[in-house]
Amino acid sequence: MPRNSLDLLLLHAPSVYDFREKSILYGPVSDMVPSSVMFELYPIGFLTMAGYLEERGLRVRIANLALRMLQDKRFDVPRFLAKQKPRLIGIDLHWMPHCHGAIEVARIAKQVHPDVPVILGGLSSTYFHEDLMRTYPEIDFVLRGDSTEPPLHQLLQALETGAPLEDIPNLTWRDADGNVRVNPLTYVPDSLDYVDVRPELLIQMAMRHRDLASVLPFNGWLRHPTTMVLPLKGCAFECVTCGSSATTCGHLTKRTKPVYRSPESLAKNLAAISRLSKGTIVIPGDLLQGGRKYATEVIDAIAAKNVKNDIMFEFFDVPPIEFLRHIDAKLPTWSFEVSPESHDRTVRHAMEGQAGYENAEMEELLREALKLRCTRIDVFYMIGLQHQTYESVMETIDYCEHLFSFGDKRLQAFISPMGPFLDPGSQIFEHPERFGYTKLAHTVEEHRQLLVQPSWEHILNYETQWMTRAQLVDATYDAAERLNELKRRYGYISEKRADAVAAGIAGARALRVRLNAAMQGGADLSADPALRGEIARFSESTVSDKQELFWQRHLFSFDLGAIAKTALGFLRA
Repeated sequence: MPRNSLDLLLLHAPSVYDFREKSILYGPVSDMVPSSVMFELYPIGFLTMAGYLEERGLRVRIANLALRMLQDKRFDVPRFLAKQKPRLIGIDLHWMPHCHGAIEVARIAKQVHPDVPVILGGLSSTYFHEDLMRTYPEIDFVLRGDSTEPPLHQLLQALETGAPLEDIPNLTWRDADGNVRVNPLTYVPDSLDYVDVRPELLIQMAMRHRDLASVLPFNGWLRHPTTMVLPLKGCAFECVTCGSSATTCGHLTKRTKPVYRSPESLAKNLAAISRLSKGTIVIPGDLLQGGRKYATEVIDAIAAKNVKNDIMFEFFDVPPIEFLRHIDAKLPTWSFEVSPESHDRTVRHAMEGQAGYENAEMEELLREALKLRCTRIDVFYMIGLQHQTYESVMETIDYCEHLFSFGDKRLQAFISPMGPFLDPGSQIFEHPERFGYTKLAHTVEEHRQLLVQPSWEHILNYETQWMTRAQLVDATYDAAERLNELKRRYGYISEKRADAVAAGIAGARALRVRLNAAMQGGADLSADPALRGEIARFSESTVSDKQELFWQRHLFSFDLGAIAKTALGFLRA
């Protein structure tokens, strides 16, 4: 293989491909995640696939097109792709907010490299695999499931040798006659220890291609180097809104119960990250799903590796305080988050498994946790749930004030809309009427058309019998405004930051009115450059300042000596 060629080029597209030319008020749909409204955070599967293939002698490149386009207005995707020489182009369509960008990037890739096959993967690709293959000729393959490293390796080998594709598990493909073929989804590994997130691989890719920006996870990552390590795949909970719930996984990925990484594997991965970065390491998915013994063994294994980074845990239920005390005794710095979704018992219990606990249970846990050394506790609420009215949303903000009255600023509270789309495969996506929802998009193309509407009120693919799309937007801005003032009053944020958020909410409200009036009048504002610049200021840090999501920064977030050693080792290899 020529030195400048690639076996696999992994591309991460922005949510909307031509966002730099469009005037769209995307709304606060990304205020609770590190990335921008273009969702430039690529899936962790990119790293596990790249690591698996590189260990087998193949060359892989990750190109975060969304981030490159955000950082450089002159970055030209077709020109970039023309310089690459891949044997296979992979594009993630893990969540539906990427369906516009992913399809457009696939189309451009096929125009630039007509003889190079294009493959899509991810949960949304898995759900819509036949729709994608029948609707978009630029897509040659879809690899289904939540674990695709060996099938991807097998596909690359088959493309090189001409071996038949019928034997590759989890693959949807198109035969010589144009017929869509669906191979059985049989690769569902019962262990996750065969793959790893290798942080040094990003350094090697950046050096190999002289391109740091393409491997960075999200805009601002160098200031806030948060890293995620998955302990499990699948889920034991039955949240009706979730595209990764137990029922959904059983149907979509054939994973009938969660599968876990061993404590030693997980701790080894955290230690590898800690050698290069001092940033927070997030362990999502609730370790306690594997049982108290498993979760305790994970903590002990991490402690044995002497990991100093702040480690953030996610809990789906109220964790035993004894477990938190064990964490506190073993780890020097840690934090956690819970997502009760609503203070309202009727709303929360309708989630069926996400939070069957009561407010009193959670409050007791929070009070006891605040006696420990945890650095922060994040409590997340959501707008757009079953049985949730405008009044219920406002009462949730009143409940946030109750939490603030605990008098400890380590206890944070956030609220955001569920959006922009219902998760494909979730119970409310499959049976919306049963849960009081009206689903406004069914196919990939219908979702793509929603993403280019002028305002997030019209991008939402659902409304409920309790709130229309307009009322969901009203509730979001009103709740955000009240929560911002509470944070100001209780000293959670500075006057300057509170003023900025308040101005953002007011500006977003005014823009929404203008956009709705223009739509009613039949005007097309999508290409208005003046409006585009104005909108950009009100599509991020609207319902809260994004900086509130990040943990305390270190003066030096990276171990430059370790990074230099890794780079030197790569050069010598």
